[in-house]
Amino acid sequence: MDKRSFTKKAGIAVDVLMYLILLVQMLYVFTGNTLHEWLGIGFFLCLIVHIIIKRKVIAGMWKGGKKSAARRFSDIVTVLLFLCIIVLMLSSMGVSRLLFQWFRFMGSSDLHRYLATAVLTLAVVHGGMHGYIRTKKKKTAAFLIAAGAAASIAIGLALVPYMNRHFRTVTVDRRQAVEGEKVEWSGSKPLVVYFTRVGNTDFEEDVDAVSGASLMLCDGELTGSNYLVAEMVCDALDCQMEAITVTGKKYPSSYGDTVSVAGRELRDKARPDIAPVDVSGYDDIILVYPLWWGTVPMPVATFLEGTDLSGKHIYLIATQGSSGFSKSTADIRDMAKGADVTEVMSIYCDDIPTARQSIADELKKIS
Repeated sequence: MDKRSFTKKAGIAVDVLMYLILLVQMLYVFTGNTLHEWLGIGFFLCLIVHIIIKRKVIAGMWKGGKKSAARRFSDIVTVLLFLCIIVLMLSSMGVSRLLFQWFRFMGSSDLHRYLATAVLTLAVVHGGMHGYIRTKKKKTAAFLIAAGAAASIAIGLALVPYMNRHFRTVTVDRRQAVEGEKVEWSGSKPLVVYFTRVGNTDFEEDVDAVSGASLMLCDGELTGSNYLVAEMVCDALDCQMEAITVTGKKYPSSYGDTVSVAGRELRDKARPDIAPVDVSGYDDIILVYPLWWGTVPMPVATFLEGTDLSGKHIYLIATQGSSGFSKSTADIRDMAKGADVTEVMSIYCDDIPTARQSIADELKKIS
């Protein structure tokens, strides 16, 4: 085998490996963090090899001369792909829990997932354009490229969150997750008020087989993720907490069914009955809640509208799968008449078990 033939086959092998790694990286829920980080290193090593093999082609992108529209488009996609990969590399370091814990820049899991989706999508278009330029069946090639790009977007923005919610089991050591740095709160201690699925759901006996984004196994017991966040806050501030608990019909065990019920409640502006939460002795309230359909669960709305919160300060900690605070802050300001409302932090569901120090850091900014 001559050098040119070997280089061509090596380039194809590296390219295929890179695509496979990108797809496997989207299966984080099954691979776990350790393999995910090492595969990330493998991807960037493959990228270096790819650049070395394709260095003459890359150099040719910058040469003058007349180019077809397809070739110019392909060059633009290549540049965008390279830039996105560089930013993805920084983001990968920012969310690392194993190999780059010292790197704290760009530590948003949401941003990391969006960048990974962009890289996968651009990589599909990048590879597809090579075939498009060579083939005579332009319409078929264009259709396949568009379909591949759409599938890549769907994988990153829909399938990955779905798998996190329905196939992910989270196991946590309570002491390791909850205990940490103490924070001094100016003035009297706040009250932590939280809403979580555990205590508000009629769970089936085998629900702990798949805990999902809103549930976890904490010291072997089924625990709501927002309860764990509330415990972290209470440990940091040495304060008390109260749950928002539905007194009527509970939510269904299935996450998908709960999403459907929550959607109907939001549409109907329902206010489920809840047990009273006494906040009369507190000036400050830290509200911990999940985002349901981009806002607070309707039992939280019941609490906000049915409790005298005038003159109090409400600090918000939201947990979510992709959308920050979304419109929950504006809704809370409308519901909590007479209260001052301040955003503290929005925690991506994957980051909840390791959020203790981040919570302490944010509490220090407002205390």
